[in-house]
Amino acid sequence: MRISRNAFTNLAVSMIGFGLVIGIIFPFAVAAVGVPVATALTPWFFAFTITAGVLVGGINILLARLLVRPRLSLMARRMSDVEEGLRVATYTGDWTKCDPEECALPVDSDDEFGAAVTAFNRLLLALSESHRVESRISDFTTSMSAVLDVTAICEAAIESFRRDLGAAGVAIIGDCAGELKVLASHGLSHPDTLIESDLVRHAIRSLAVDSMNMPEQLVIDAAVATLRVRNVLVYPLVLESTAIGAVVLASSEELHSGARALGPLFIRTLTVALSNALSHQSMQQLATRDVLTGVLNRRAGLDWLRVEFERTARSGRPMAVVMADIDHFKSVNDTHGHLVGDVVLRAVTDAVGEVLRSDDFIVRYGGEEFLVGLPGASAAAAEAVSERIREASESCRIQHENDVEISVTLSVGYASTSGMTAATEMDLVGAADEALLIAKRTGRNRVVAAA
Repeated sequence: MRISRNAFTNLAVSMIGFGLVIGIIFPFAVAAVGVPVATALTPWFFAFTITAGVLVGGINILLARLLVRPRLSLMARRMSDVEEGLRVATYTGDWTKCDPEECALPVDSDDEFGAAVTAFNRLLLALSESHRVESRISDFTTSMSAVLDVTAICEAAIESFRRDLGAAGVAIIGDCAGELKVLASHGLSHPDTLIESDLVRHAIRSLAVDSMNMPEQLVIDAAVATLRVRNVLVYPLVLESTAIGAVVLASSEELHSGARALGPLFIRTLTVALSNALSHQSMQQLATRDVLTGVLNRRAGLDWLRVEFERTARSGRPMAVVMADIDHFKSVNDTHGHLVGDVVLRAVTDAVGEVLRSDDFIVRYGGEEFLVGLPGASAAAAEAVSERIREASESCRIQHENDVEISVTLSVGYASTSGMTAATEMDLVGAADEALLIAKRTGRNRVVAAA
């Protein structure tokens, strides 16, 4: 019976009403079973049974308030505390008031109260897990949006995949100019084998997550031993219905369900971040590279030369610059056309690049003129590199239509801080350029040192 919005008021009215009804009915009931009517239906007996019924109802109400109400009040207070904690945490990030260990209620019965308390505690755990997942996604998104460097993004993603998803081995594969490359990996002995894996290629073609056995040579490098891969998941990186790469997650045991649910959320964020980084990298390369030869253009090359000059000056190491010019290049263009001249420029650039050291760099300085920076090179080392550059060009043969073979030579001039005083990098460039002019005036196809 509901006569009020207060459950205990309704319970009190119902119990007292029920006691009153029992008190009225009881005398007739006892008279029906043999109690003399003169005794059972007297006013004093009616008064006694009605009073007893009302008293029993009142005692039941008291017991309910003593046994039931405190437990409900405790649950209500704890829910209010959690609700207030949620309000605070939403704006401050302090989730201590929503900690399941602090807010959980003891389960001390096997009845509906115990079931309600258990459900409340599970709700707290679910809330905590939801917050944990939200924090992981937020941290991952922040790390992905903090930089535009492909390497930094891949390293941050791998760290999250290992920590949050439990993957022992990770490889991130990207589509670079139509060619799949392993951009970064961790824990895999032979990540390059993934490029040719049917699993990876099928995931990229189908744009769907795939899982199957991997090549036998793919193992996980643990701290003290290598582990065979037992479970592998491949997530394609899909942007606008096109795959721009894939992520391979490998572990020695099956990834738990939470990791499988969190994985796609990470993958979507990584896809956008990696796409932006690759586009930025491509734009950077277009801005710093010569379109025809692929080497540094003049602006970027001189910037790089300045940085290297200052770095070697601080360390006390020498620095050398080589200036090279293709001899009689105008006659190549006039005889064979500018398209063939472009082929010759690319061939000579490639040939020169093959004889340089790992720290050296080549710059297209002018039309057919190149600058080569040699960090740490003395005058003797610069002379040796200059001669290798000249010989590489002289040995280069460019095949033209109708089996016509074209060959060109280089005039080379060089200058090193170990053989002269240079206040700036442009002093070196000027000295090497003067040496180049002498080489061209004195017969070409030769190497001349700066005076």
